[in-house]
Amino acid sequence: MQATSKAQASGLGSPAAALLDRLLSQITLAGGPHETIAVRAPYTGATIGAIPAGTVADLELAIQRARAAQTAWSQRTFAGRARIFLRFHDLLLERQDEVLDLIQWETGKARRHAFEEILDTAIVTRYYARRAQRLLRPRRRKGALPLLTRTRELKSPVGVVGLIVPWNYPLNLAVTDAVPALMAGNAAVLKPDVQTSFTALWAVDLLRQAGLPPGVFGVVTGEGPLLGPALGERVDFMMFTGSTRTGRLVARQAAERLIGCSLELGGKNPMIVLADADLDAAVYGAIQGCFASAGQVCVSIERIYVHESIAERFLGRLVERTCALKVGASLDYSMEMGSLTGERQLQHVEEHVSDAVEKGAVVLTGGRRRPDLGPLFYEPTVLTEVTEQMQVYAEETFGPVVSVYPFASEAEAVERANATRYGLNASIWTRDAAHGATLAPEIRAGNVNVNESYAAAWGSVDAPCGGRKESGMRARHGAEGILKFTETQTVAVQRLMPVGTPSGMDAGLYARWMTRLLKLLRRIRVLD
Repeated sequence: MQATSKAQASGLGSPAAALLDRLLSQITLAGGPHETIAVRAPYTGATIGAIPAGTVADLELAIQRARAAQTAWSQRTFAGRARIFLRFHDLLLERQDEVLDLIQWETGKARRHAFEEILDTAIVTRYYARRAQRLLRPRRRKGALPLLTRTRELKSPVGVVGLIVPWNYPLNLAVTDAVPALMAGNAAVLKPDVQTSFTALWAVDLLRQAGLPPGVFGVVTGEGPLLGPALGERVDFMMFTGSTRTGRLVARQAAERLIGCSLELGGKNPMIVLADADLDAAVYGAIQGCFASAGQVCVSIERIYVHESIAERFLGRLVERTCALKVGASLDYSMEMGSLTGERQLQHVEEHVSDAVEKGAVVLTGGRRRPDLGPLFYEPTVLTEVTEQMQVYAEETFGPVVSVYPFASEAEAVERANATRYGLNASIWTRDAAHGATLAPEIRAGNVNVNESYAAAWGSVDAPCGGRKESGMRARHGAEGILKFTETQTVAVQRLMPVGTPSGMDAGLYARWMTRLLKLLRRIRVLD
């Protein structure tokens, strides 16, 4: 496994430096001196640039501007808002190489995995630009009294949405929740991770080039422990993607303020390979599911359960294919896996593997860092003989490490797949797709893919995508992905007579009349 990184060979160069300077102008700053935070490239450890360490005053200014801009933005037609996002969609595809470089510089992921962010961002943007009006249109509802009560359900924006996004998908997660929030008529304020702020700023810059008005989508960069709680204290809805531990803090703060929140959190996602599975397809799916973005994906597969009749053959092919992966630093499509993003994450992965080996786990391939490739590279790793006493058994690793277990029956596989506090994503492999679809509801996860690792459910953007248990609450994508950013209002217009006792009518007579009416309605299904 070896490669030469274009970043290593040539550095950022003056065009990239000019780009970064332009992106910094997108940040909301309240004035006065600011400390800066250096951003380093995982591939090399070299400094890419520096971002301002934002303050609470910066955040307050961004929210103030968002509130000032939100009313006019919400009064635009859906078609007017959609034109901006469809223009953004087109610009994103045209200028993808520019942001692909940024994503790789900041995350260290392979370019093929950076491109997944382009694909999903474009698909989700197009979906909400075209579907938002239909999803949020006023709807007729059955009134209190048939023919006499006309009732409508209306949707209105919540106001200003706060977005806290992590470092692992810096383009995709900065945009794909913001688009439905903005299409619903809200304004938003984004707090990106300090490691990947330039990618998020690039997205906001492109949205503004596409016509998004000033103030509607603000950005403040800086440390999460300071800005995160301050954001949650001031906005009308919180959208958070990150760890379960931090998600609990966001949920607690939202509950105290009685505002809504949506959380996508951790996962310890299982893959079940049934006895009749196509082994080559299942191994390919495991490679994609375990090692995309070096395993730093919330929906990554970290546990594989294989029927005992095919376990040896599956393992042999999985190890062979894992050993053949091209791992390295390159700003082209030649590499199949890139680097981890941060030293803390690398240490976490090493701790999990070391703990497992000390307690008896077997490393079939990988299990070590690769400083010859770059400071944060870790080999794709396959473990067996993992037991409950090991950290890697139940804790989220969030790295290129997978544990493989044999099982004897489908009931055992389902039970073991469900034996986790998480419930985000799962995968079932079988030649009998109908049987896989029948088995899927037994898995307690928000997304279950049959003969795919995660992309089928994730990419079906007309359907909700979210977690159960400690993997989060509320979903992104589909109708739920935009409805959560709205408030509901019921408007009921009463005609001819009131719902209660009419003026001048005896209350007893009214009660008898209404009783007869309800009995009659019970028999008339056409009005149900």
